[in-house]
Amino acid sequence: MDENRKIKTALVSVWDKTGLEPIVRKLHALGVKLISTGGTQEYIRSLGIESVAVESLTGYPAIFGGRVKTLHPAVFGGILYRRDDPSHQAEQQQHGIEPIDLVIVDLYPFEKTVAATNLEAEIIEKIDIGGISLIRAAAKNFKDVLIIPSIADYPLLENLLDDHKGISTLAQRRLQATKAFAVSSGYDAAIFNYFNRAEQLPVVRISSPDPTPLRYGENPHQKGAFYGKLDEVFEKLHGKELSYNNLLDLEAGISLIRDIDEPAFAILKHNNACGVAIRQSSTEAWEAALAGDPVSAYGGVIITNVPVDELTAQEINKLFFEIILAPGFQGSAYEILASKKNRIILKTRSFSFPVVQFRSLLNGLLTQDKDLKVEHTDDLTVVTKTAPDTRELDDLLFANSLVKHSRSNAIVLVKNRQLIGSGVGQTSRVDAVKQAIEKALRFGFDLQGAVMASDAYFPFADSVRFADEAGITAVIQPGGSIRDNESIEYCNTHKVAMVVTGTRHFRH
Repeated sequence: MDENRKIKTALVSVWDKTGLEPIVRKLHALGVKLISTGGTQEYIRSLGIESVAVESLTGYPAIFGGRVKTLHPAVFGGILYRRDDPSHQAEQQQHGIEPIDLVIVDLYPFEKTVAATNLEAEIIEKIDIGGISLIRAAAKNFKDVLIIPSIADYPLLENLLDDHKGISTLAQRRLQATKAFAVSSGYDAAIFNYFNRAEQLPVVRISSPDPTPLRYGENPHQKGAFYGKLDEVFEKLHGKELSYNNLLDLEAGISLIRDIDEPAFAILKHNNACGVAIRQSSTEAWEAALAGDPVSAYGGVIITNVPVDELTAQEINKLFFEIILAPGFQGSAYEILASKKNRIILKTRSFSFPVVQFRSLLNGLLTQDKDLKVEHTDDLTVVTKTAPDTRELDDLLFANSLVKHSRSNAIVLVKNRQLIGSGVGQTSRVDAVKQAIEKALRFGFDLQGAVMASDAYFPFADSVRFADEAGITAVIQPGGSIRDNESIEYCNTHKVAMVVTGTRHFRH
């Protein structure tokens, strides 16, 4: 049986009329009968071309303020009946249903409306019912019907009309059905995500049918893409295209800097902070962050929560780095940083993280609540005879906020609101402690009076012993080990302060 189908009748129902004129003229030139609705019919008539109103097929006018127009057997029967099924053919003739071979739809702009207003009544009216139903019906019956579910597919249709006189193959129709379900599922996901802002169900839906292509994945031989809306997170001002690894570092950096309320700079490599500092001025914060590990900072990603001024930009410009993200750039700071053509410069936008995270795993997905917990003084319990002083307490909270965003097993060393050493991604906690101490000493830091944060409890007392011997005077950890007393007793014997939070911050 011939699987090619010639377009004889087309239903056109679009919100956005952009690019529609050449399509309509080509269909008309091929003698295709046009059926249309409301504003689409008016637009087609304005081109001097006649089209049949849907109302003349259904015998009903558009009702309920246009909420119901195409939802009728005369329309959906014409799309859904199977041309190769004798019983369907008999019913089609019995009820006088006209076959519809092509459906062109452009849905109500739901996401644009959500972005433009907070008025729920206006947003709800932009939930397309008839259009999404037309798309699904035509896609379901792809063996007989061609679906054009968005403006993005107009070039394909034009090519088919110009070069193939309106005749489509089964492969083309199946491909369009696939695209149609991508459109419909993305549209439904956007609607769900809008409602779920309030309800916060532990469900993930992606509403981006057109992913942002990346230069490559983690490595050049892997393809990569991002599903989401990066322009809601930041404005790209300058530089080359973002990569898969860039986005991982940006997510880690933004998450970290959001947990810090005071002016700070962070430098990240491979999702871990290699330099972070809080200072009164942005220049001081930058210099202290860089001093934490000037070697690893090379080629890193820079995140700050304060506008970058000219003096700070001049200092930053001395370093080779890939990305800088900041709330703004003052004076000639932007021009200074943009002197390197490939350097990526981003300006932070105000946005909210999704409350649920997910990761592909095996043949499915892992989901979890995002770790939004930030410890404060009231969350701490002093478990040793020696209590941290005011300066140590401030450093402990800062260190705890950093270790939360470090790869497990993780240890962070802080002194005077500056990251001075870290041990990350280790298979034992004591190795993480040794790595952090060695790194701090290698860059010339005096560990006397420094504090240590651990992302999980200490299974033995060896970790706090190494810390004490290096000069560290206070420790923050979640607690919860059956051997907690061993670490506490060591601290008591050696006058080291220890506080517990009761909250573990693993990050695998």
